[in-house]
Formats: sequence, C-alpha cells, structure tokens
Amino acid sequence: GVGKTTLAREVYNDKAAEGFEPRAWVCVYEDFDILRISKSILESITCSPCDLKDLNPVQILLKQAVAGKRFLLVLDDVWSKNYSLWETLKAPFMAGAFGSKIIVTTRLQEVALTMSPQGCHKLNLLSDHDIWLVFVKHAFESVDIDSHPNLESIRQNVVKKCGGLPLAL
Repeated sequence: GVGKTTLAREVYNDKAAEGFEPRAWVCVYEDFDILRISKSILESITCSPCDLKDLNPVQILLKQAVAGKRFLLVLDDVWSKNYSLWETLKAPFMAGAFGSKIIVTTRLQEVALTMSPQGCHKLNLLSDHDIWLVFVKHAFESVDIDSHPNLESIRQNVVKKCGGLPLAL
C-alpha cells in the first residue's frame, strides 16, 4: 500500500524507459515457480503464448530474446528470498546488454537484499501533512478548505484511517 507497484509502473511507462527493448512486466506473487515466471516473461517479450513444459528450453528462448539487447524487466510482488531460485531465474538475462535493468517490487527487505544487495530503495509512509494534502486535492478540487474550519475533525479521521498509506487514501 505504500506505492511500490505504482512507482514501478511510472518508471516502466516513462518516456526514458522507451530506450529499453525488450521490456517485460510479470507479477510473481508468493509462488516463485521459475518455469511459470520464465514463461510469463517470454510471453511478455514475444507477445505470443509459450506452450513449453520444461524450464531449459524456455530459458534458452529467453536468453536469445535478450542477447545483446538493453532490456527492462519488472518483477512485481516478489516474496521468495531463496537465492538459488533467483540465480536460476536470472541466468538467461546475463546475456543482455550493459545497462539492462531488472526492477523488483517486494514488501520484504530480505527479498530485496537477496535479489540486489546494492540497489534497495525503501518507500516510506506519507506524513500526516502529505496525506491531508493529497486528500484535499482529490476530494475538494477547487474548494478553499481554509474557509471551512469545521474540516479539522474530518482531517484527523482521514489521516488516522490512512496510516500513511497512499493506497488506503
């Protein structure tokens, strides 16, 4: 709820990311099934279904698809901190060009550190003040809230219920 997926989506869809080709986005979830994830990545890159049943041929095709290319891959909502599974999954991507990027979103810092010990960015909760500013912008649009002092109790309730989470807001 702090905006990990939203931030990754902004990066993925940003004009600067157009310099990456191919680009792929895969939702991983709790089940870190390397075959399923690899097939999803391949399907995202090739825009066609993959009916292969074994990991090795899928990874060979993935390697061919990214070889020498500057790719961008987003693995969204990763839960597994199993280093050997991560090493197996990323093996085909070592063939990519310098400057290729893999972005991982996760709720768990241990997962982020397993996947990239040098590049972990933790998103913080919004301050009470920022929660209120965003709420006012969307709820009241052009209304001058300063002329409505009775909104203080609403402000306190909104801020308390959101707990700093943009998704809750």
